[in-house]
Amino acid sequence: MSIKYWEFEDAPLKEKLKNLSVREVSKIYFDNETRAYRFSMALTEVKKRGQLRLKECGDGLPLATWKRYLDFGVTVGLLKHEGNVYSFTDRYSKPFRNIPVYIKSWIDEGKAEDLSIIFATAKTGRQQRRGGKQAPSVDTPAPQVPNP
Repeated sequence: MSIKYWEFEDAPLKEKLKNLSVREVSKIYFDNETRAYRFSMALTEVKKRGQLRLKECGDGLPLATWKRYLDFGVTVGLLKHEGNVYSFTDRYSKPFRNIPVYIKSWIDEGKAEDLSIIFATAKTGRQQRRGGKQAPSVDTPAPQVPNP
């Protein structure tokens, strides 16, 4: 985590509360632009819908990636996972100064954000396969096993 405590002291927090952004929320936890983008996608979807199931996640990321970042949100205390549904938690611990105030303000704000503009340098596409078993293609028939 890349938390810079001085950014969330009282005076800088007042300035940050004027322009709320999911970028600030995700940059608390990730230095890497691509990881911050993916975590922001998960938080934005939960914010839009109120509750999110894995089967409702978009095609922008693989299902395993959605689950990984939603579970990370549960681990850090932003989300709760009850009954196969992810939603924002209604209570925050105060491990860091004023960070829960910023996060709660962002959740309550109704402004839509364009993640492709906010995270312009993030890798937004799916990764290429790096090996492993290939899924059988629909066009090619399955190999026939000869009977002895």
